[in-house]
Amino acid sequence: MTRTLISRRKAIVATGSMVVAGGSGLLVPARAAGLEPTQSMRGGSNNYRPGAPVVDRIGGGGFWMTGTVRRAGDGAPLPGQRIQIWAHTTEGHERDPESHGATLTDANGEFRLEMPQIVPAFGQPHGHLAYDSQDFRTVFLRPVMSSAGDKTLEAHFVLEPA
Repeated sequence: MTRTLISRRKAIVATGSMVVAGGSGLLVPARAAGLEPTQSMRGGSNNYRPGAPVVDRIGGGGFWMTGTVRRAGDGAPLPGQRIQIWAHTTEGHERDPESHGATLTDANGEFRLEMPQIVPAFGQPHGHLAYDSQDFRTVFLRPVMSSAGDKTLEAHFVLEPA
């Protein structure tokens, strides 16, 4: 039988370590905080057109709308999700059917759609995006660009089951 003696120094170090670890929450098992679902933005649904077709590009292009779609809770990427995009651009108003189009997310839950340059409407350059399929709750976004000269705008969706 081996007898272990704890020196005063070891006891002080061990106690100090426990106090530091306990103060930082390390004595509690780690848990992922749930990823909260995205809430619809005010004005996001303005000029929405249900069933806008999936397209390769809206108009002549030159501007990129990008983003991600993830599942609420665990944040898993959601492939194959339909995102509708529309905006007031150099080629048309956000109410015009040709200013609307949809795209699908890839295997990583990412989407990307080229469209004409977004221009200010009501004093703000902004886009409109919608997740509007049946698997998850509908979400409308209206992100505002930091500058009318920006060539990209991104938006991120965190969806909860319908």
